[in-house]
Amino acid sequence: MEKLSRFVIKWKWLFIIAFLVATVCMGVQMKNIHFNPDMLTYLPDDMPARANQKKIEELFGGTDMVMVVLKTDDVVNAETLKRVREISHEMKKIKGIEKVMSLFDTKQVRNEDDAMIVDPAVKKIPKSSKEIQEIKEELSANDLVYGSVVSKDFTTTAVIGMLEPGIPDKSVVEPLEKLIQKIPGNEETFLGGSPYLRVQTSTSMQHDITHLLPFGILLMLLFLFVSFRQIRGVWTSSLVVFMSIFVVFGSIPLFHWDFTVVTIILPVLLLAVANDYGIHMFTHYQDDNNPGNTLTKQEISSRMMTSLGKPIIIAGLTTIAGLFCMLGHILIPARQMGILGGIGIGFALLASLLFIPAVSATLPKIKPLPDRKRNAVGMVKLLDTISTVVTEHPRRIVSCFIVITAIVFLGITKLSVNTNPTDLYPDGHPAKESSKVINDELGGFFPLSIVFEGDIKDPVLLQRIDKIEKTIKEMPEVGTTQSIATVTRQISRALNSPDDPDYDKIPDSYNAVSQYFELYLMSGDPDDLEKMVDFSFRKAMILIRFKELNTPIIRKVVREIKELVKDDPNVALIGGNADVFSSMDKEIVHGQFRSLGLSLLIVCIIIALAFRSLKAAFLQIVPLVFAMMFLFGIMGFTGIELNYTTALLSSIMIGVGIDYTIHLFWKYREEIRNGMEREKAATCAITTTGRGIIYNALSVIIGFASLLVSSFLTVRFFGLLMILIIFACLAGGLILVPAICMFLRPDFLKRRSKRETISGGVSWDM
Repeated sequence: MEKLSRFVIKWKWLFIIAFLVATVCMGVQMKNIHFNPDMLTYLPDDMPARANQKKIEELFGGTDMVMVVLKTDDVVNAETLKRVREISHEMKKIKGIEKVMSLFDTKQVRNEDDAMIVDPAVKKIPKSSKEIQEIKEELSANDLVYGSVVSKDFTTTAVIGMLEPGIPDKSVVEPLEKLIQKIPGNEETFLGGSPYLRVQTSTSMQHDITHLLPFGILLMLLFLFVSFRQIRGVWTSSLVVFMSIFVVFGSIPLFHWDFTVVTIILPVLLLAVANDYGIHMFTHYQDDNNPGNTLTKQEISSRMMTSLGKPIIIAGLTTIAGLFCMLGHILIPARQMGILGGIGIGFALLASLLFIPAVSATLPKIKPLPDRKRNAVGMVKLLDTISTVVTEHPRRIVSCFIVITAIVFLGITKLSVNTNPTDLYPDGHPAKESSKVINDELGGFFPLSIVFEGDIKDPVLLQRIDKIEKTIKEMPEVGTTQSIATVTRQISRALNSPDDPDYDKIPDSYNAVSQYFELYLMSGDPDDLEKMVDFSFRKAMILIRFKELNTPIIRKVVREIKELVKDDPNVALIGGNADVFSSMDKEIVHGQFRSLGLSLLIVCIIIALAFRSLKAAFLQIVPLVFAMMFLFGIMGFTGIELNYTTALLSSIMIGVGIDYTIHLFWKYREEIRNGMEREKAATCAITTTGRGIIYNALSVIIGFASLLVSSFLTVRFFGLLMILIIFACLAGGLILVPAICMFLRPDFLKRRSKRETISGGVSWDM
């Protein structure tokens, strides 16, 4: 490091200019960032559930639905129905909506003078209470609308738009919002459905970026000023963070990636972590620049690099390794965030080691702080107390950690996985409220499709479809279903009297089924059936809507449905949003453990190589294992679920939390090898390096605290858990590791091989 420090100080202006130019060049790319709120696109296209969904969309068009929901005491009244009709008429003009379903568009099949008639569910606006009652009776008998387009208590109705695949959500939702304003009414009006949720997510993402980042920056600047009480320490450390953020944000469009719900965490992660190395560097600067020192500014800058270079590089590499291990996640944004976070931390690491010393060697020495220990009496007292307890009671400390962690870890039995999209929002949010109304009153909007292939006019196949649909409809989590079998039974009601054996059933003969469909197509519009059966009657679909959005529940029901049809030779595909989200749950768990195991392995290898000791690696991993057990236990006890955001916690925790252990362990080992007794070495490491470690941890905690004001509940929970877990890692690094060293007294801390004397390394041992 000495040669590098001399080189940096000699060519200081070159390093300063190079870092600033790189920052500007990457920063100009930020204007090209695109926001993507569609969580379905966060999954790879070759994932079976995603592939099936796309095939179904190719066959039957989009199954995504956006809804205008009207709620009042009784929707079957002239004014409300006029509004429904007008909204339906105008919705058909919106580009991207390929089919509209409302009380005036969805059909009813009836008998009139021994002839089958296909009419709209509501043919005209009622003028009397008698007509209102007649409409209600007709709607109650219409399986195509009752409980799906209008609620069973007639307090809620919806105008449903089925979207074309690939249509931008905003191009549909914004015209609908204007449409609601254009056609006012006395009803309580909601927008709902998956496209609306995605637009709300996009809006909240942009809100978070414009509010979280400034709030986080303010917290960081205040913390740095309180910690250093010198402006240079504030602006040099924060400048490193700003440069890394510019570089990372500029990389997003260069990689042709999008900004997602997951990526919201990234700038806060950089605010929290990227200044850690700068904090250590400037803390060392202040220690050397004590009152009465005779060091030059070049010498102080050089000592920063030579003293801290190796532990900072090791800590930085372990953090980057932990982030890169997110590549084991199924979620594409999680993988991208791992790479982007690694780039940002890597840039911050280089800037701290090269840019800060170059700046310090260029600017005049700052005035030393008078009697820093006296001004930091609280910190000194705290560290003295910790060192006393650690050196006098190491066995008790280790025992307490084991007992507390074991008790908390019991909470893992209550840990659940849930990717419910409405859980992003707090109670009272429009997206959550509209989803609740749709789920409770109109059968939900989360779809699952079962595609049958064969001769759909074959009564045996059609009867089997009908039987399967009826079985599914009886499941309490299912809101409503729709299929060609339902339409066939509606036709049978119109053509047969209630006492006829063929009433409300699928005919037994092929000719009868064919005649049913022929009569319907003569009386109605062929487009009425396009979401149920293809033109050639070779493929048919049961469209299922769930009134539950909690993916553990949906996962169970989807599994039951797949089990129900697994032996049916005509079932060609099963897919839809419900299948994708339930599959996402499973993949999140797998990705969590893949990245967790990979992170621990790689971090262990890096530490073993750096310290040339496997024992050193295992010893420093122990606090992370305790912290991980603590994390999952706390999540279980508090009811915080594992989802696409909180699933990133373990990789980030490993990358960030190992820093505290490395810095303290490095100092502890250094003092022992300089001839100091173990107790004194532990005291020295805790009372000197401990100050930088605590500042470092507080910086991370304060950075992640800004997430507590996010628009998204899951992001708030992520911030809260990160605060708790950093406290756990801090306690592990500052208390548990030295206690274990005092308790186990590992020999490798003392031994110094001939090779090490020459190279400055440590001998390998077990």
